[in-house]
Amino acid sequence: MKAFVLPSYGSPLVLTDLDQPVPGDGEVLVRVRATSVQPYDWHFLRGEPYVARLMGGGPGLRGPRFSVLGADVAGEVEAVGKDVTGFRPGDEVYAMPKQGGFAEYVCVPESELALKPRNVSFEEAAAVPMAAGTALLALRDDGRVQPGDRVLVNGASGGVGTFAVQLAKAFGAHVTGVCSSRNVGLVRSLGADEVVDYTKEDFTRSGRRYDLLLDIAGSRSGSACRRVMTRKATHVLIGGPAGRWFQPASHVFATLAAGLFVSQRVVVTEVVPCTETKQNLMTLAELIEAGEIHPVIDRTYPFAEIPAAVSYQEQGHAAGKVVISI
Repeated sequence: MKAFVLPSYGSPLVLTDLDQPVPGDGEVLVRVRATSVQPYDWHFLRGEPYVARLMGGGPGLRGPRFSVLGADVAGEVEAVGKDVTGFRPGDEVYAMPKQGGFAEYVCVPESELALKPRNVSFEEAAAVPMAAGTALLALRDDGRVQPGDRVLVNGASGGVGTFAVQLAKAFGAHVTGVCSSRNVGLVRSLGADEVVDYTKEDFTRSGRRYDLLLDIAGSRSGSACRRVMTRKATHVLIGGPAGRWFQPASHVFATLAAGLFVSQRVVVTEVVPCTETKQNLMTLAELIEAGEIHPVIDRTYPFAEIPAAVSYQEQGHAAGKVVISI
């Protein structure tokens, strides 16, 4: 099979012929029809921030932990391993395998796989797993959002943000999205009740108060964000400014440390270690089929142009998701 392989940190992805994987016990072999690109991929490609190489589950100390990147997959079941009971060849599925999506085939544990929403294409389905899964955990589990809550999404036009705005509305919240001038119309079209253009207004000095702040962009300090949070609000950290050595880790750790001395809850959303991936994918599929949420795709690239897609996503200007059609 064809796959893009990462030989070493910072090196170009190389199109290579690899043996087609064989599903082990509890695994499903998926013929990949589409995948997507996200910050998770280029953090592993660069091995940055460097401090992450020292962490368990990070990119790897001496070299890439994953040789084939790609954390989102949509495609068709090619074969199933022993003890797999929920899928059969020909099923249209989507998954978050955490690695291996930049290839024609990938083996996925049955626990990380679900039937693809029936009303979207493979490309649209591939835009969902990691980004929408992160937004779902941030709102429902970590943010404990309730109907009527006032929710602010800082970074509302990106992959996670576009899903977060829609999911917050689906959960009955009053939503304010923060984005740049060129994406104000997009964020409003997703259902945001209010939109703050960060090039014209600092949301931390607006005087408004929020019950839940989803911090995807990490563009303001924790102390600044607390100015617009109610006394019992929750500050959910999802991302932050990129950096070679410590960012966004230092932004997250500093905000968490300060949170020990304030009345607001401060939590970090981490979708990769989540053990409920299958159930979350099923929940998202139901919401998509019901018309409650839909993926926003900025650009679609062919398989041969995965390196260009990664480069574009790394620039940080994509509105929604960057998708690969295979």
